[in-house]
Amino acid sequence: MESDGEEEAAAATPGTAGAAPAAGRLKGCPELSVEGDMREMAKTAAWSVSSCKPGNGVASLRDDSLDTYWQSDGAQPHLVNIQFQKKVQLQLVVLYVDFKLDESYTPSKISIRAGDGFHNLKEIKTVDLLKPVGWVHISLSGTDPRETFIHTFMLQIAVLANHLNGRDTHVRQIKIYGPRPNPVPHQPFHFTSRECIMYSTIR
Repeated sequence: MESDGEEEAAAATPGTAGAAPAAGRLKGCPELSVEGDMREMAKTAAWSVSSCKPGNGVASLRDDSLDTYWQSDGAQPHLVNIQFQKKVQLQLVVLYVDFKLDESYTPSKISIRAGDGFHNLKEIKTVDLLKPVGWVHISLSGTDPRETFIHTFMLQIAVLANHLNGRDTHVRQIKIYGPRPNPVPHQPFHFTSRECIMYSTIR
């Protein structure tokens, strides 16, 4: 699911006991590239952050501009919370970060957590970033090939550490993707052309 331009430059960093396995060191890629059977899921979600500098709040994560950014203003970890009105299927988190511009504000370790709410969030993935410039794709699929998505009410993105031991963080954009709804009810395959959809139903 990760783009070809995005490297895993080193082996996964061993996590603490009981923690989700790390996914390797990601560098980012210049283009936002996702599979055609996914859609952006977080447009109607409720977004919040643990802290922010005035003028660099949560809205900067969703304004489709790479020139603006959320800047935290507090102790680590720095948290982005995405809460959905109903349980949703999520497959991919994509962040835009830029070490060349943000240097010590650039995240170096990120944790992804999911649950019904703040009371029962569970870590599902950790990733290390290596001086990333561009879109960082983080798959939410499990180790089992059948686990292609998670089913959750809430997603939390936690910045655990920054490059150069920086205190506060910059994240320029966040996108959350899940599977597109099947256009044919009770049909296990995802047909895309009108002709295939027409011939896929029994008359």
